[in-house]
Amino acid sequence: MVRPISARLAQALRPRRLPQSAPRVRQQQRFASSTPSAEEVQKKAQETLASVQKGLGQAFEAGKKFLGPVGEKAGNLLGAYREPLQYNFAVFREVLKQVYVAERLQPPPVSAFSSVYSSLWSRARNLQYWRELARSGDLTKVGIYALEAYGIFKIGEIVGRRSLVGYNVQ
Repeated sequence: MVRPISARLAQALRPRRLPQSAPRVRQQQRFASSTPSAEEVQKKAQETLASVQKGLGQAFEAGKKFLGPVGEKAGNLLGAYREPLQYNFAVFREVLKQVYVAERLQPPPVSAFSSVYSSLWSRARNLQYWRELARSGDLTKVGIYALEAYGIFKIGEIVGRRSLVGYNVQ
């Protein structure tokens, strides 16, 4: 009996287990060039925590001064949660910095914005462009995108007003 090619290929790709007398312990591989000591890691964590506490403490004080008694009450409500929140914020900020550097992220230049908006504006004014969209059937796709953008805008308005219809005037 001849098996189809797909069955033979599936069997060839299936992982095979070798008989083992005792279970092997898998060792973790490190790909770093050097292993930081526990003291270095602890020192770095303490430095980060100190800098975050300093920065957030300044922000906390500025917030209290800006918001007055309401800001002071809000800061006091944090109580014992203030330190863990500061630490978690610092860790989050450091992770974002690492991602920013690793991915070589940067904001687009102003020229990119101006070129995009000029091309959009020139297409919107060009009647031939709209005829081509209607003939190719892409006009529905553009309409759906426009509807999505409008919906997101309206949701933002509702959230900003904190009311579904109209403003709460009292």
